[in-house]
Amino acid sequence: MKGTSPPSADRLRAIVESFRGRRLLVLADLVADEFLYGRAQRVSREAPVLILQYDGTDIRLGGGANAVHNIRTLGGRPIPVGVLGRDEPGRRLRALLRETGIPVRRVVIDAAYVTPVKTRILAGGLHSTKQQMVRIDKATRLAERSPSRRAVLAALGSVRERVDAVLVSDYGFGLLTAELVQAAVAFARRRRVPVTVDSRFALLGFRGMTAVTPNEPEVEAALGITIGNDRRRLESAGRTLLRRLGVQACLITRGSDGMALFEPGRPTLHVPIYGTDQVADVTG
Repeated sequence: MKGTSPPSADRLRAIVESFRGRRLLVLADLVADEFLYGRAQRVSREAPVLILQYDGTDIRLGGGANAVHNIRTLGGRPIPVGVLGRDEPGRRLRALLRETGIPVRRVVIDAAYVTPVKTRILAGGLHSTKQQMVRIDKATRLAERSPSRRAVLAALGSVRERVDAVLVSDYGFGLLTAELVQAAVAFARRRRVPVTVDSRFALLGFRGMTAVTPNEPEVEAALGITIGNDRRRLESAGRTLLRRLGVQACLITRGSDGMALFEPGRPTLHVPIYGTDQVADVTG
């Protein structure tokens, strides 16, 4: 199927600006992104590793919380639904959400749950750009019989506000069971609004959604293929996901190669990058 002309930058800007005032329910794995900064001093005598002089630590909204923050930054009104631990990272995330004007009353606090933390250690000179050296992940999956699962279902059912769309953000920390995902889909259908999923590891487990938004490596992992620069493989992959997941749209993000939008019965839309060519898939 031949592609169609890409939208102009003005058209894309108008789409982004249309987020203002929209209310989105976000069912998500909430993650703390921790950045530890240091200045490289010398090589250690104990092992062939750098010694860093510690400069500071920064905590940011990550995982599904990053999606929540992005919606808010675009002028939207996100309603996050998820779980945080009764720990310091959980408290920091709640505080950051509140500071950004995001409601947290439907974020369940679980004393037995460890809030996922992704610690990135970055090093560089005083006047140079710091580069990531290593990442350390601290997390446990939500227990299968955790009472928080029922609490999250109840939180989802308690939403009475007008909602324009539902986003499911899955980072593989065990929150998004089939039961909860089905409840989110049912919620969206009752409200007659679209429901979109972004899943890091279980793309093929989400059916009945309106749209999916995987990046290219996630598509390759899900289908057991390599796309690279092969447009035919990209086309085949997008059409395969449309059929297997029964969705109305599949948007594959491709880093510096832009995006590809697949819809049943319509030509593929290839969206190039605009501005700098130093583009990578966002992380959260």
